[in-house]
Amino acid sequence: MNPWQLNPFQFVLLLLIAGLLAGGILALLKGWLRRRDAILWLLFWTVGAVAVVWPDATSLIAAFLGIGRGADLVFYCAIPILSFGIWMLYIRLRRVRREITLLVRHVAMLEGELAARGDPASGPAASPPADQSTR
Repeated sequence: MNPWQLNPFQFVLLLLIAGLLAGGILALLKGWLRRRDAILWLLFWTVGAVAVVWPDATSLIAAFLGIGRGADLVFYCAIPILSFGIWMLYIRLRRVRREITLLVRHVAMLEGELAARGDPASGPAASPPADQSTR
């Protein structure tokens, strides 16, 4: 297929991938992503763009690997990649929850020590007012 003769679905997907590529580059430049992570994401989206422009390429790779169709290859690759991503998010969430628990415990112990000393700066009156905009 000529890459300049895209159907509307391919065109929309390429626009989406171009936006994701631009976002990845911006995140790298702003320091929101580590270089290694940015390179992996940019590589991932570039491979996606190639598969959108030349869908027959996935069929050729699938045939080489002994898989019937290119769509099956994409599906088979997506399952472990998505599973790994969900697992990594779960691990990160558990770590953040643990860090928050330790931090809250530490703050509570410090406030308890101040209250035991009779420090007037401790207690509910010393706490900043709750943000009313979240209610």
